[in-house]
Amino acid sequence: MSDLVTVKHLHKEYDGNTVLKDISLSVKKGEVVVIIGPSGCGKSTFLRCLNGLEEINSGEITVDDVPVRAGSDEISRVRQKIGMVFQSYELFPHKTVLENLLLAPRIVQKRDRKEAEAEALQLLEKVGLSDKKDYYPRQLSGGQRQRVAIVRALIMHPEVMLFDEVTAALDPEMVHEVLRTMLELAKSGSTMIIVTHEMEFARAVADRIVFFDEGDIVEESEDVDGFFRHPDTERAQKFLKTFSYE
Repeated sequence: MSDLVTVKHLHKEYDGNTVLKDISLSVKKGEVVVIIGPSGCGKSTFLRCLNGLEEINSGEITVDDVPVRAGSDEISRVRQKIGMVFQSYELFPHKTVLENLLLAPRIVQKRDRKEAEAEALQLLEKVGLSDKKDYYPRQLSGGQRQRVAIVRALIMHPEVMLFDEVTAALDPEMVHEVLRTMLELAKSGSTMIIVTHEMEFARAVADRIVFFDEGDIVEESEDVDGFFRHPDTERAQKFLKTFSYE
């Protein structure tokens, strides 16, 4: 299976402070890669670099063999290959759920309204929100808003989905419904790169675990259960001891 996302020697710094150190990583089509690590280790910055939301100092990022460069002429086209879901939803408060979903397909992709609306309703049905199409974001729970944000990304038909701590802002009882939606996506064969602190979810969904610390990849494993039982590095062992799971 060919690599869909390729990162080579990525280096990122802010005001002379290094955030990402010579990161190299590849993700195959249909693979689910979960990135874990302590807060402030560069995980979210890495995702933002993948989507061209952050300029990089050096290195190379490609998605489906197309270079990702913040500010480049082709960045809008490249971003259509990349769906990103943030922890803060980013929904337009003055538009209904359906209006939020139709905005990008209609404006960016110039799609027919009838066709786009039919797909939006189908996707809402899949995440259990078909009855909320005419609601405004303020009328939804946090978990419902996050599922709408996932649908908004999916309707653009991205090659890869990026998830940045999408449950971090949710009440505990709302976390499960969002993680269940992401598990279904993984089972459907979607290519996903997920940053999360939900260790049980990471264990259940990942094809590969990547452990970040201090802007570097400290450990990487396709033996997901083995990693969680006994990681190779002392740093990962120490990190996992802060969580309780079987």
